[in-house]
Amino acid sequence: MEPNDAVLAARIANGDTGAFELVVRRYSDGILGMSLRMLGDRAEAEDVVQDVFMTAWRRAGELLEPAALRTWLFQIARRHCLIVLRRRRIRRTDPVDALPEHRAAVGAATVIADPQRAAEAGAGVLALRHALAGLPTKQRDVWVLAEVDGLSYCEIGQRVGAGEQAVRGRLSRARASLADRMRAWR
Repeated sequence: MEPNDAVLAARIANGDTGAFELVVRRYSDGILGMSLRMLGDRAEAEDVVQDVFMTAWRRAGELLEPAALRTWLFQIARRHCLIVLRRRRIRRTDPVDALPEHRAAVGAATVIADPQRAAEAGAGVLALRHALAGLPTKQRDVWVLAEVDGLSYCEIGQRVGAGEQAVRGRLSRARASLADRMRAWR
């Protein structure tokens, strides 16, 4: 049986590289997924994952509640993502998005969907990205964690450092704003 987070955090604080490798294997996919959803760029998300684990290795002794290792790692990831987003805003550059390829599986073969439907779906995804980008960061973070990751209000609150009521309010405002901005796509 693998050790729990509290044991791993204590071992990492004492310089145990084996425990650190286990934590990396355990949480890197989740951190990458969250970072990718926040940033929309795989290379930047992968950089964030590396930064998170470098920070965790260096600062493991500072973790006050070792059982909260997972939450701590995701908070570090969120902070790093916000830094990347701030840098983007300063540079004022927008990534060029390619239309996603929509494919429908038919048996073992894959068939490209109707080009018109693929273009409409791609345009809808792009519109959602722009609508999400227009939300305040706190609302966007809460919306992604609720709608994409399927987390509870309590879990979201732990990740973003807010109470459940604040999470509910942010999520409600985000949903209302997105519904208004995406009205043409209903």
